[in-house]
Amino acid sequence: MNKNKKKIVEEALLRRAVGYEATETVEEYAECDGEVKLVKRKVSKKNIPPDVAAVKMILEQNGVAVADMTDEQLEAEKTRLLKLLSQFKEKN
Repeated sequence: MNKNKKKIVEEALLRRAVGYEATETVEEYAECDGEVKLVKRKVSKKNIPPDVAAVKMILEQNGVAVADMTDEQLEAEKTRLLKLLSQFKEKN
């Protein structure tokens, strides 16, 4: 995988781990006087919650075995990841 694709995949995984807001547009068309015209457009925003599986993948990718960690190590890793995620949110 080339460098650009790898970066895109990493950013998508991080976005999935953090959660995000998505906009969905549904358009309905009908034929009127021989022409197809837009009759209805519905735009809605959806909040996609953080995905635990994505967080786990990020941790494993960085060599962190979550099952073997102590409570203190988990808390330190949580703090580190929250800082990383806030930097990502500021960037985007």
